[in-house]
Amino acid sequence: MPTQRQNVEDAPPRDQDVPWHSDAVCRRDEAGLFFAPSKEPTAARLSREEAAKRVCARCPVMVECREHALLQPEPYGVWGGLTAAERRVVLARRRRRELELKKAARAADPIAAAG
Repeated sequence: MPTQRQNVEDAPPRDQDVPWHSDAVCRRDEAGLFFAPSKEPTAARLSREEAAKRVCARCPVMVECREHALLQPEPYGVWGGLTAAERRVVLARRRRRELELKKAARAADPIAAAG
């Protein structure tokens, strides 16, 4: 079974004039797989999310989808193989990393450090 990395690397180059989502595998699957119904039991949610992630794993535009969901940010559903909770973790890590980089840049700049 191919890995996610293999799927992304083995995918043919995409036509940049065509929106990324036109190549999304999920366009052919039931949308209900990617979004929770109201009052969904935890076991059912986990099973549904895993099934959605399996669809994402074989998608040639998984990376573009994930970045879209992180930049919007999309508050619901499975996008690019990540749940909403997983995307919140990624966004928090990115914010922390950006702050650390800014601090390091200020510390390395003698004029900013003196001012």
